[in-house]
Amino acid sequence: MYCRTIQAYLHFSLHANRLTTGSASTSPAAFPKRFAVLFVGNGVNEDHWDAQGSGPDMKLSKTLAPLEPLKHKINVIHGLFHKRAVGLGIHPAQTGSLLSGATIQKGAIIKAGTTVDQMIASRIGQDTAQPSIVLACEQPMTGYHETNYSMAYSSHISWQTQDSPVPNEVYPSLAFDNLFENRGSLRNMSILDRVRDDAESLGRAISGNDKAKLDEYLTSVREVEKRVDSMRKNKDTADDLAKQRNRPVFTMDRPANGLPEDLRDHTRLMCDIIAMAFQTDKTRVATLLLARDLSALYYPFLEVREGHHSASHNNQSEGYERIARFHLSQLAYLATRLDSMPEGNGTVLDNSCLMFLSNMWIGRKHDNTRLPLVLAGGLGGTLETGRTLDYLEAGDDHRKMSSLYLSIMDRMGVKLEKFGDADTRLEGV
Repeated sequence: MYCRTIQAYLHFSLHANRLTTGSASTSPAAFPKRFAVLFVGNGVNEDHWDAQGSGPDMKLSKTLAPLEPLKHKINVIHGLFHKRAVGLGIHPAQTGSLLSGATIQKGAIIKAGTTVDQMIASRIGQDTAQPSIVLACEQPMTGYHETNYSMAYSSHISWQTQDSPVPNEVYPSLAFDNLFENRGSLRNMSILDRVRDDAESLGRAISGNDKAKLDEYLTSVREVEKRVDSMRKNKDTADDLAKQRNRPVFTMDRPANGLPEDLRDHTRLMCDIIAMAFQTDKTRVATLLLARDLSALYYPFLEVREGHHSASHNNQSEGYERIARFHLSQLAYLATRLDSMPEGNGTVLDNSCLMFLSNMWIGRKHDNTRLPLVLAGGLGGTLETGRTLDYLEAGDDHRKMSSLYLSIMDRMGVKLEKFGDADTRLEGV
């Protein structure tokens, strides 16, 4: 059993650091497995996205360089795709089935499919306070694309049912408050204040080394809380401004809409929230849309003048490579955070699988015949890491994304005969 000494906020951290004297097993099987998806729309700079070799000799390209310290805990996978999403038109048709492998529908009635994250959440979500969390760093779009597909397909990658995308939470403060049940007067009370007595009692009963680990954990929680509190005030100000202007807050540009003006602050805090959710076992499934399909995000800190979507039409540029590397660095940041959290004989990352992907390969061609894909984490020892896997020449029936999803779900304890367009597992993964 997992230690529940000082409520759900701390019990997983304490167990992972072995701060109790219980005899719980520290083998990978003793810990839950977690799954997260990080998505970036519009593809990458294909000239700088590559990996060769495995183990210590793995060579990572410029865009993948942020993962160099973690290359022994990642898999770079070449050549997978969704055949059903090829040739249907650009953007929404390339995105709507990304995590489901379903056949999507044009027109006024949206129809996609239950996505891999929600399929997992539906089977294991009863074990946690929240079945999953679905976050985004960009507001969704409304209306229809010129191809007559709903913009809902471009705005959401997580779908609970074939006609119900899971709403994206774009505000870090709301995501944090929902995760830790901050309602009413609790919004003004630190999580640490709620568990102060338990934490102090535990601190008196453990070793000095474990006390230092506990203090480090509590400090990291407080640092995230302070950043969230600042953004909560910005959100409240934005709501007041929206009322004055008699318009919905989501129609306003950042920072007037209460979202962080600096995208770097936004992405990092969303990653921190996922890390805390996994560490405290609030949920075991997360999805983060860093930049949606047809993204309107701007990157002045990267010295790129164009918005994301426009820049992707010149995806071989140095500017677009910096955009792709920036988003890949968020995977590196989250993976590093999880890898710094001891859990048994390994880390939280060792018991997780983080999947980074896009809806296309080459933005200027809208080419989705292969997808950029990286996995980080070993899923409790069930997923070998430190590899480059290449399926480009394997044939269409042997390079299906849905086959990978079946393989991941198997390791998460979710056994399905078929998912999307696949009824076989991905060989070699």
